[in-house]
Amino acid sequence: MTGRSVPAQGGVTDDPIRIGTMLFTLVEPHRGHQVAYNRWYERDHFYAGCQIGAYNFSGARFVATAPNKALRLPEPGGDGPGPLVTDPQTGTYLGLYYVLDGHHDEWNRWAVDQVNVLHAAGRMFEQRDHIHTGLYHFEWEYRREEDGVPAELTLDHRFPGLVSVFVEPDDGIGPDQIGAWYREHFLPSALPGSAVATVLAFSPLPLLADAPGDVPRSDEVDRRVLLLFFVDQEPAGSWDAVFAAQGGQLAAAGLGSVLWASPFIGTVPGTDTYTDQLWAE
Repeated sequence: MTGRSVPAQGGVTDDPIRIGTMLFTLVEPHRGHQVAYNRWYERDHFYAGCQIGAYNFSGARFVATAPNKALRLPEPGGDGPGPLVTDPQTGTYLGLYYVLDGHHDEWNRWAVDQVNVLHAAGRMFEQRDHIHTGLYHFEWEYRREEDGVPAELTLDHRFPGLVSVFVEPDDGIGPDQIGAWYREHFLPSALPGSAVATVLAFSPLPLLADAPGDVPRSDEVDRRVLLLFFVDQEPAGSWDAVFAAQGGQLAAAGLGSVLWASPFIGTVPGTDTYTDQLWAE
């Protein structure tokens, strides 16, 4: 289901506020600098780098603590394609931002210019590494309940948990086939009775050529499918039932592989919560 045709209270069936694209930025603070990084990001960069821009209508931050990272797939040394993040201990803080449909180019041009201005002003944080930062086009949504949380409100709803799943289609398989399998087979059986409320799907977009040089680029992301599973509780409680076997089912269907799946929990703005729980010793 797409939710676009789901009637909202009051009879609105064609919401004027729609996700067009998303910024997904996964960052690793250097050890010993995590508190300073967290404070810089939420008190400066979250706003100055994204939220003050026109058409950037929603944003939120998530964190993967050491117990969350222990659940990541594929497991180190396992079969299948190499994971998006080769070191299971990296990729700690995730920022997500939604851009209004029809305004990606305007927002993207502003965002690159703005972050270059911040670099020149010394308002960036050097003690951190970009693990994966990408732009994504919104493709579809699927809700556990027909009148559940719509795509555009998923960040403002402040779900306790989020799971990001990157799918690599097999040769000859297109993203549309991956999406059809999830919407028609996997999600209708996995979501009822689970804590997963809303699932969003995205396809990758290119970065601008003059984006900051510390943002890594890859020529191999054009066919990937990114799924965001928004969860009503911390993801560990749903991991075995919804996520652990997902890759095996996808492979058994002859469609693709789970390149990387990671649970996250919401940060607590204005606090240093979780900064002492980020890495396994």
